[in-house]
Amino acid sequence: MSEHFSAAAPAPAGRAFADLDPDAVLQALHLAGLEGDGRLLQLNSYENRVWQAHLDDGRVVVAKFYRPSRWTDAQIREEHAFAHALAEQDVPVVAPLRLTPAWLSEELRVDALCPSLAHVRTEGGGMYRLAVSERRVGHAPELESAEVLARLGRLVGRMHRVGRQATFQHRRPLSVQTLGHAARQQLIDTGVVHSDTESAWLRASAEALACAETQFERLAPSCVRLHGDMHPGNVLWRDEGQHAGPNVVDLDDCGHGPAIQDLWMLLPGEREAVEASLYHLLDGYRDVMPFDDRELLLIEPLRTLRMIHHSAWIARRWRDPAFPVAFPWFASPAYWQQQATELWEQVERMRSAACAG
Repeated sequence: MSEHFSAAAPAPAGRAFADLDPDAVLQALHLAGLEGDGRLLQLNSYENRVWQAHLDDGRVVVAKFYRPSRWTDAQIREEHAFAHALAEQDVPVVAPLRLTPAWLSEELRVDALCPSLAHVRTEGGGMYRLAVSERRVGHAPELESAEVLARLGRLVGRMHRVGRQATFQHRRPLSVQTLGHAARQQLIDTGVVHSDTESAWLRASAEALACAETQFERLAPSCVRLHGDMHPGNVLWRDEGQHAGPNVVDLDDCGHGPAIQDLWMLLPGEREAVEASLYHLLDGYRDVMPFDDRELLLIEPLRTLRMIHHSAWIARRWRDPAFPVAFPWFASPAYWQQQATELWEQVERMRSAACAG
């Protein structure tokens, strides 16, 4: 995936972004017209900087500072517009709040085209894009439950029903090129693949992408605006109250692609359980939207693209101090040998699926 640059002159994505501190967060909220009472909690997020903040009026919000240089303003506007369109049609998505500063300030500017997006300058001189949403708590969905899987399928179907009402003009397509070839080339160009296993990884990744591309070209799936990263961690399940059931968070990776992209990551890791889980997911999805069964042949190609894209993502963020700590094995020959082995396994799965299909 290529990097996306903004005209907003964002701060560099290295130490300055990693050091975004509580004082800067409280000051940004203050400028945005949201007075914090001092209680902050930094939430887990490698890509952005995300903080939970208690406000003086009793509300609890989540402030997201976008990683500089990842998305353009136009791409973030489309993310917010999609989230708002979903919320307006009663899809349980946590959408960003409209920001209404109490006064004009040179340190904070609300985007004229997207009032839920602000550009804020910290005392250290960094310029960041900021979005704020209500806090919504919940637990992971119980994916062993047929009823839960069917409800998740209906939820994804409702998202895609809204997604088909318009198209993205600036968000990336979720394709073999963007998630696969571009990511592979970046890993080659940056030289992060360990020399001891480079040739094995090059052969495996080239063959895996060739298989994935063949499947995409053969099926030519239709595309829809979708969440893009619909794994269980981005679904909060509430057992009671106003927002009971599944709630979707984090549309940061939304794009356009085949519908199966928002379904396959909800499947269990144990392959023997996949068939039953897929049945319940699709049963719920079809209550809301039609589904092209041919897209099931894209599950293994999409899994392959995610593997290569994940490695490229770590490489792209390696200068961020959090990444060497979180992924210490990334530079080892064992990691790249394992990647090569798993990619050959993906080749066999894709070939078997293509023959069966």
